[in-house]
Amino acid sequence: MKKLTDGLLLTATLLAACSAPEHDHESPMPGMTAEEHAMMQAGGMQGQVDSTGRATRQPVHLTADQGRALGIVYASVERETLTRRIRTVGLVEAAEPRITDVTPKVEGFVEELYVATTGESVVRGQPLLTIYSPMLVAAQEELLIAKRLADNLEESDLESSQHALTMLESARRRLNYWDISDEQIASLETNGEVTKTLTLTSPVSGLVLEKEVVLGQRVSPNKRLYRLADLHEVWIEAELYEQDMQYVGVGSRVHVEMAAYPGDHVMGAVSFVYPTVDPTTRTNRVRVTTPNHEFRLKPGMFTSAFFDVTIGEAVLTIPAQAVIATGERDLVFTRDADGTLVPREVTPGGRAGDRIQVLSGLSEGETIVASAAFLIDAESRLGGGSGIMSGMDHSGHDMRSQPNDPHAGHQHDD
Repeated sequence: MKKLTDGLLLTATLLAACSAPEHDHESPMPGMTAEEHAMMQAGGMQGQVDSTGRATRQPVHLTADQGRALGIVYASVERETLTRRIRTVGLVEAAEPRITDVTPKVEGFVEELYVATTGESVVRGQPLLTIYSPMLVAAQEELLIAKRLADNLEESDLESSQHALTMLESARRRLNYWDISDEQIASLETNGEVTKTLTLTSPVSGLVLEKEVVLGQRVSPNKRLYRLADLHEVWIEAELYEQDMQYVGVGSRVHVEMAAYPGDHVMGAVSFVYPTVDPTTRTNRVRVTTPNHEFRLKPGMFTSAFFDVTIGEAVLTIPAQAVIATGERDLVFTRDADGTLVPREVTPGGRAGDRIQVLSGLSEGETIVASAAFLIDAESRLGGGSGIMSGMDHSGHDMRSQPNDPHAGHQHDD
């Protein structure tokens, strides 16, 4: 008999579903979540929507035993300084102002190559290569002629002497413009002999990032020979999510760690915040400048960058799990003096660990539901006393699984 009864009940349920009005299967009202719509269709929220179509929440009345049975924990709204650590990855790059290209100012041929490999370290004034150039040879000859003329003119011939000195300074300046050092020019005037080649020296101290010259190569003024970088200070390009940018600006201190040196770190500071956001990753790049006196940070190396930021000083905070995000608003449940749990709309701010800032909606010292808030929210949407709590007696025991029929649960063989 029981199987027959169950079958009749199933058939009646299917017929009732097929004959239900069409509007029961309509899409959710504007502003209502799919979950709220489903609960309203089930009859638990019938008529409990506001003018915008959002499901309303009702106060929930709980006994102490019911609260313990649901595992509800309460917390107070506190005022504190909220700090957090933002972690991201960064890529080490040579600082652009410390990058120098070595390019010849005249055409010629490389006779000797002193710095022949990429990655070498050089110091300011160190010889890089020698160049033979007919233009340099002609400039040397003009310098020596002007030098002899200035030395041979008598001081009494003031006008001619002044003209010779002007020619001498012009010849020196031309060689300087072609990156011939003052030392080489002085040696040329002292020896009085034209040399076949002249030496190009490094204008800075640093590392050879790129070398694009070989022995015997013909070079021209538009050809870069070396790219040098001073790595005593480097950049770290890091990316932050949009929601974290409000806490980071120029001057923010950064803690940098390297996988190559476990347990070691360096400190840097944000020197520039890029004005655009990557539309793909939704991140904003920031530039961190850090000293690198021991050259541990190498271009191309990945690092971990930590930004210790202050979200706010003496701000209102609550446990993050107390906030219920519905998609259009954020709610918490406050406890009144009589134990009634009342839904309250709040405006959350920044989050730090398990705490979250509250910008509006709560006052310091109020008591809120800190855990199991989703259960209270479900009961609130069902009317505050017709759902989860209706299946419990005053002692907190779940009565929905207890059969009313003393013979329920026994199988019949009819």
